[in-house]
Amino acid sequence: MTEPGEWDVELRPHRTPIFVYVTAVVIVVVHIAIGFLLKVGSTGVVFHTSDQVAMALLGVVLAGVILLFARPRLRVGAAGISVRNLLGDRLIEWPDVAGVSFPTGNRWARIDLPDDEYIPVMAIQAVDKDRAVNAMDTVRSLLARYRPDLHTR
Repeated sequence: MTEPGEWDVELRPHRTPIFVYVTAVVIVVVHIAIGFLLKVGSTGVVFHTSDQVAMALLGVVLAGVILLFARPRLRVGAAGISVRNLLGDRLIEWPDVAGVSFPTGNRWARIDLPDDEYIPVMAIQAVDKDRAVNAMDTVRSLLARYRPDLHTR
């Protein structure tokens, strides 16, 4: 495994994690509040303490799933390009990289592979605007350094 100091650059989304953290907190708070309110008033349904706890735990689970959207990361170095999206981390070695692109209308960039395959890169998102442009410039310059045989777009 490559050590953290061996990467030339590490990129993460900027705006999405802020939105994700706020959303996760709101979901937990709302589910806890609903859990407390389950026994207030008579609706004809009998709620128990276990139902209240389950409602709060459901909020925590949902918030945990939403927090996965704060994980994306892109690392570029001599070993290749390491892409971490929602689940898992994948290292693409330089011989397997055919290019990097950010097609018009897409939400995030992608690593182009041979045979018209690609891997989405959620760490570089269109919503970040100028930061995304700078990130793509950085990745393309590193691509030119490690794969000078490729003609970048």
